Amino acid sequence: MVNEALIARCIREEPKAQYELYRALYGLMMGVCSRYTRNRDDAASLMNQGFLKILRNLDRKRSEVPLEAWVRRILINTVIDAHRKDLDRKRHETMEEAMDQLADPDVNEYLTQMESEAIAALLERVPDMSRKVFNLFAIDGYSHAEIATLLGISDGTSKWHVSHARRVLQQAIAAKAIAIQPTIR
Repeated sequence: MVNEALIARCIREEPKAQYELYRALYGLMMGVCSRYTRNRDDAASLMNQGFLKILRNLDRKRSEVPLEAWVRRILINTVIDAHRKDLDRKRHETMEEAMDQLADPDVNEYLTQMESEAIAALLERVPDMSRKVFNLFAIDGYSHAEIATLLGISDGTSKWHVSHARRVLQQAIAAKAIAIQPTIR
């Protein structure tokens, strides 16, 4: 349980309190970081970088801001910072051609039955940049203008990445929905 006393002890840099805070926030932090990475090791690395920022800035957290929202914002910014560092390497990523939108009622039915782990597995099929933009837009609620500013891209590019991610996800969901349908003989 995270309370003001624990936060005060963390600000005083008490190692036991910092460990207790880490354990209390682990699920939230790992959940945020996992949405933006392809593997658990990268997510853990980003989570630890973000946690260090949390510890260093805990005394600056405004009391009216809920701790979970503040932590989530720091972790998202950590992910964005890491993305910016890798931007030159990622610029060479090729973009797939646009595909037709899929509109299949079986896809929607399958989607409602999916668990979060299955969704995470499907998100791994989306190219890194498109997945980051999609997560920022669809899950974390950023606008295209905010994403453009954060990632140094245009609004239109942000919209394209969201559209591209949706197409990749729709195709993956459609393929799974078809695979689980019983065959009629």
